[in-house]
Amino acid sequence: MPILPRPIKFGLTPIGDIETLVNEKSATNWLFTGADPRLLLTPSKPMPPGTYKLEFVDASFEPDWLNAKLYLDTGSDFSEGLAVSFPITKNQPAGYFELGQKVLRLRLDPHDGPGALAAKGLRLTRISTTLHRAARATRLAAARVRSFDDAVRLLTKSYRILRKDGIFGLQHVVSRSVSREVLGLTGAGYAEWVRRYDTFSEGEIALMKGMARELSAPPLISVLMPVYNAPKELLIEAIESVVNQVYQNWQLCIADDASTEPEVRAVLESYAAKDPRINVVFRERNGHISEASNSALEIVRGDWFALLDHDDVLRPHALLEIAIEVAAHPGAGLIYSDEDKIDGKGNRYDPFFKPDFSIHQLRSQNYFNHLTVHRTELVRAVGGWRKGFEGSQDYDLNLRIVEKLEPGQIRHIPKVLYHWRAAVGSTASAGSAKSYAYLAGLRALEEHAGRSNPGATAKAIDDLPVYRFCYPIPVPPPLISLIIPTRDRLPLIKGCVDSILDRTDFRNFEILVVDNGSVEPETIQWFDTLEEHSQVRVLSYDKPFNYSAINNFAAGHARGSIIGLINNDIEVISPGWLGEMVSLAVQDDVGCVGAKLYYANDTIQHAGVVIGIGGVAGHDHKHAPAQSFGYFSRLKIIRGVSAVTAACLLVRKSVFEQAGGLEVDLEVAFNDVDFCLKVEALGYHNVWTPYAELYHLESISRGAEDSPEKVERFNREVDFMKKRWGARLGFDIYYSPNLSIAHEDYSIAFPPRIKKMPGHI
Repeated sequence: MPILPRPIKFGLTPIGDIETLVNEKSATNWLFTGADPRLLLTPSKPMPPGTYKLEFVDASFEPDWLNAKLYLDTGSDFSEGLAVSFPITKNQPAGYFELGQKVLRLRLDPHDGPGALAAKGLRLTRISTTLHRAARATRLAAARVRSFDDAVRLLTKSYRILRKDGIFGLQHVVSRSVSREVLGLTGAGYAEWVRRYDTFSEGEIALMKGMARELSAPPLISVLMPVYNAPKELLIEAIESVVNQVYQNWQLCIADDASTEPEVRAVLESYAAKDPRINVVFRERNGHISEASNSALEIVRGDWFALLDHDDVLRPHALLEIAIEVAAHPGAGLIYSDEDKIDGKGNRYDPFFKPDFSIHQLRSQNYFNHLTVHRTELVRAVGGWRKGFEGSQDYDLNLRIVEKLEPGQIRHIPKVLYHWRAAVGSTASAGSAKSYAYLAGLRALEEHAGRSNPGATAKAIDDLPVYRFCYPIPVPPPLISLIIPTRDRLPLIKGCVDSILDRTDFRNFEILVVDNGSVEPETIQWFDTLEEHSQVRVLSYDKPFNYSAINNFAAGHARGSIIGLINNDIEVISPGWLGEMVSLAVQDDVGCVGAKLYYANDTIQHAGVVIGIGGVAGHDHKHAPAQSFGYFSRLKIIRGVSAVTAACLLVRKSVFEQAGGLEVDLEVAFNDVDFCLKVEALGYHNVWTPYAELYHLESISRGAEDSPEKVERFNREVDFMKKRWGARLGFDIYYSPNLSIAHEDYSIAFPPRIKKMPGHI
């Protein structure tokens, strides 16, 4: 532990909503260009546990205080669970924090909105923990001692602790009082999140039992559990998780699949004898999971049943949440919840905070997983589980069930109601441990494609537990009108058009270049050469720049049945990009289709838009490396999203016109988000695909939002969105309320935007 301060060497990189300038006084100016400015600090070597001081040197800033926040990466990326906030003011341009474990990187968010900061440097120093705590203890004592009586009380309390617990006890109390800045002491951020927001007290358990008793028409909910040679202790824990439900109107339906371990039968017979709600079928021969599940289904008496593996655990309020959801949505046919995993010691980790229903995501992965609850009559109507799909028998069932339901009949409870046991060889502990399960899932998806989308196919994805669902393109293929507004910047627009013409496999398209007042001779000369190309037209729009108005104008000249909105700073990467987007855009239920866009440095610029981030909207996984899988493979799968960027957006012309085109009052920002929300309100689903890859050199043509006029216009457009969409900006159906809307990296929300008690969503 150092007594003297030790400077820490680090690299400093702006990574979002921040522009770096150097002025004549050799100071660095950071201009915050958006709602989430971020600086990445990369130490030359890992930072050991200890106390640190982060300080801006000779700083001045606007506004006169900054709401700074520091995030730590201990090896599992950044999260809200490992973050510390400290205000930066003129008199206190520094923050102190303690580390409880080794840290690899830091991310500094200097403010939560527009502003500017100038400093001669950013200094990171390791200091003495003992001296820092002593100084803080002195300040705390001084703040609490305002009179002689205060001093007497403080000394008396200290003396009592000293007599009872000795000097180390007193030191512990002082340390606890002064270490509010300590980070990393609780391990991963999720463990801290569970402690704060997802742990029930005895009083809350009692309150939930009262809620369950007061339900006016409590449905009988059966729990279906196939069993085969389950470890005794884990089997008991699984059964006890049902017995201890706060909601007591349940039936436990167990089918033992001819277990060879005698203790399994003994446990099951013991529980069945003690509780008439526990019903057991002992199969005479082993038929594997599908046949065992069907045997359990035969004794189900409830209108609804939940699935429980023989070594997993239900949360105590799981069935109460289901009963409340059934009462609120009597027409539902399937209900699923969030989940996490537990290790051998019962520690919770790896939460899966899921989106609401998306057929496109379900066709990419069985994200329902645990907990899934079915309407009994539906499962019986489709024939239950099918033999031959073992390992993915539930995925096969889910696909057959959703074919019978409308999207609104598939309900999601955004709470962790199920703990998935991570045992060696289980699908919870390793996605590759059961390759037979993956192949069974692929067969299930192929058959689903044949039933629901004739001509569609399903493909395996190398090294990932997800699939690719390929939709057919009509024959003959539709004409696509690609609209590209531009003003001068010849290298940019020429690179965009040439890349489309030279690198696109799907050839039935026209390009409408919309000239918004170009004056440079070389640009105008290039426009003239385009007249020789049969697939390109140049339209002139001589009014002031308004992105929405320009595209609406061009849409009126489009000959295609599908419109593509394309920025002039787009360049094609994958030749199949347009065919992929067209195959989705022609689907009757699909509205807008978005692409996977990269910055020039091969990090993610766009992977869908999340409503609510930064107050209005933000980009999914922004700045993630190009090859990142994303949160539960979200960067590798086709999925539903609330909105996509108009930098590369396809939509049927009929839908574009039905939605009224782009909003002309949104000249630059949020016109795409507004348009997508209008399309969604018409009943269509917006979709993002990772199989259409392009570069997007964002904001090159328009520049940053840094002038007073641009800031005023941006704020005006923010106000417009809030007035038009109101509460809709407070949630995103494809983004969990348990995930942060302060950042775009899928970090956990501290606190979540839902209450933990049942019925509060």
